[in-house]
Amino acid sequence: MSPESFASLQLQVLWAAFAVSVLFGVVAQKTHFCTMGAISDIVNMGDWTRMRMWGLAVGVAVLGFHGLGWFGLIDTSKTFYTTGRVIWLSALTGGAFFGFGMVLASGCGSKTLVRVGAGSLKALVVFVVMGVSAFATLRGVFAVARVNTVDTVAFEMERGSSLPLWLAGVLGHEGSALVTGLAVVVGCGLVVWALASQQFRQFDNVLAGIGIGGTVVAMWWVTGHLGFVAEHPDTLDSVFLRTNSGVMESLTFTAPMAYTLDWLIYFSDASKVLTVGVASVAGVVFGSWVYSLVTRSFRWEGFRDTQDTALHLGGAVLMGIGGVTAMGCTVGQGLSGISTLSLTSLIAVAGIVLGALGGFRFQMWLIMRD
Repeated sequence: MSPESFASLQLQVLWAAFAVSVLFGVVAQKTHFCTMGAISDIVNMGDWTRMRMWGLAVGVAVLGFHGLGWFGLIDTSKTFYTTGRVIWLSALTGGAFFGFGMVLASGCGSKTLVRVGAGSLKALVVFVVMGVSAFATLRGVFAVARVNTVDTVAFEMERGSSLPLWLAGVLGHEGSALVTGLAVVVGCGLVVWALASQQFRQFDNVLAGIGIGGTVVAMWWVTGHLGFVAEHPDTLDSVFLRTNSGVMESLTFTAPMAYTLDWLIYFSDASKVLTVGVASVAGVVFGSWVYSLVTRSFRWEGFRDTQDTALHLGGAVLMGIGGVTAMGCTVGQGLSGISTLSLTSLIAVAGIVLGALGGFRFQMWLIMRD
């Protein structure tokens, strides 16, 4: 590949990532897709509709990810979700921090970006504070604490933390049929569960599940197929273009918020290149903004009072720290990570749910106190 073709391909990857993220922003804004909202609906009203949205999205993502692998379009082992080291305490603790924080901040990272596009100034504040906290947890003061505490507690899985790959190894099968078979069972099971409810089978609900899950799959294709180069023109090494992790990535928003702020602040530094994560953050905000303008739902929103401000700031800090510690957010681990059927992702999602439940109890305590 010539240097000119290589540079052109990098631009294609960035534009493709941006386009996929715009679609995510549009669908999320139209359908009110929200993981925190799904948990809240169950706790407060016993309504599982939005959780079925989430289940359908996960099912589509699982089927799509492993389908891409089955047809040889991506290498399903080349993700940071499926590495052999399972940092279970980081996933559980970070997930709990994130889940508690998203309740205080009125939504997770993706919901924050969607709300920014729809005119929420307090979501913009959450975005900035969350990004700074995430960066401090990636490379700053919180990173030192993370690396020296929870990250030290882990165990190894020889064949990687993807449950299908692990099961194939345990049963002595080297082929991909067993891996794909388990993914089909899990994915189809979630899809059937979601669609089994007649009340759920409405256009927006189905659009949310298929649309959000589909964007996760599309991003796997963008970074794992379109953006994969077998021989870099300079080093001759294989490379995944414009990903922060060096391997293929799908949608995730905590660390990319930090990378976005870093790119904006050091824009004139030639070493700070635009990445898929940064393009994804911009795409979600842009998609939500366009949809809110077209539907005339754009509304400026600010903080109600001092307590509202304090809760959102605290929630943003917890999400930034927790999302990096857990290696992902409700989308990064809850959709992209679980699409790989990673054990670490399952643990992180359990932590997020537990943290969210704790956040709801805290909110109830505040109401009762007042």
